[in-house]
Amino acid sequence: MPEFTTWLMAAWMGVVEGITEYLPISSTGHLLLAEKWMGTSFHESFEVVIQSGAMLAVLVEYRKRFMRLADFRTHEGFSGIRGLCWLFLTTLPAMVGGLLFHDAIKAKLFAPGPIALALGAGGVVMIALERRLPSHDEGGVDGIGWKRALGVGFFQCLAMVPGTSRSMATILGGRLMGMGRKTAAEYSFFAAVPVLLLAGAYDLAKGWATLRRADLMPYAIGLVVSFFVARFAIRFLMRIISHHTLEAFGWYRIALSLVVWATLVR
Repeated sequence: MPEFTTWLMAAWMGVVEGITEYLPISSTGHLLLAEKWMGTSFHESFEVVIQSGAMLAVLVEYRKRFMRLADFRTHEGFSGIRGLCWLFLTTLPAMVGGLLFHDAIKAKLFAPGPIALALGAGGVVMIALERRLPSHDEGGVDGIGWKRALGVGFFQCLAMVPGTSRSMATILGGRLMGMGRKTAAEYSFFAAVPVLLLAGAYDLAKGWATLRRADLMPYAIGLVVSFFVARFAIRFLMRIISHHTLEAFGWYRIALSLVVWATLVR
């Protein structure tokens, strides 16, 4: 495949990652499906590592909040040591689950059939919960507390199954524990940072021996593109949440599931 074509495909994968990482529609599922539809493949860690670009987008968009997390003189709400402890509790279940089940999940579930099933089931659950759960908000991320932070972490483990969506799992998990839609979405952004950083580092370390010089440019392109696109996706989701429910994303997931079953499942 010509080098320039590979770079264009890497840029497209960056667009897909940037759009889907924070929307509740599964970035991993979309990346795997995009790769199969394009009929190409990248380095084994590419899909996971370029998520770091989307992670950096959160750091930039919410830089004031992360500066508060880094200020150990503050002791209230989601800031300083308290806030970092909440993030640690949210990250811990997924970190343990990833170490235990990463290889098995990647070997058995990174395929169109399981992805289509997870997309469709997640869509049905999202529509049902969005129609039943109240839409109130109650003080923002500063009022979450360690118990709900840990609870979100257990829901986040569901996202290890490709097609589920880390964003969907954490937002709906937060909503089930009494968070408002805006609060659950914002905390989902913050919870993504350590998880994406650890997942990218772990996958890259496992694939380091097979990394070639020719892989570096696609990695760089995917990271940069996903960073810029993810910033717009974050703003788009927050605008949607301000005026609408997430039900439309549920219908999108169901429709995409049907397309995958029709085109890729054999």
